[in-house]
Amino acid sequence: MAITLQYVVTHKGVEKLVTTDKKEADKYDKMLEIADNLAVYLSAKGTKLDDDSLEELAITLASGKDAVSQILRGKSADQVLTDEQADVVALKKRSA
Repeated sequence: MAITLQYVVTHKGVEKLVTTDKKEADKYDKMLEIADNLAVYLSAKGTKLDDDSLEELAITLASGKDAVSQILRGKSADQVLTDEQADVVALKKRSA
């Protein structure tokens, strides 16, 4: 019988990630911590979103922190998005 060590990341009482990779669990936990801090910041700045939308926005920003950082330094979104992400954005622009 094999023993498998699992890391479980919970956020606000909800299981978000189960993995056997400690680095992956730590990285995800850190991203959620950053997202919580972003949500507090956005709320304090008067962003008017319901809790679910605010959490989704904060997680999106936190999970893409490297790209967001580059955008804040002046790069265009087209320069930091992967080819697949850029294709999705282009399709959304065409359908709007």
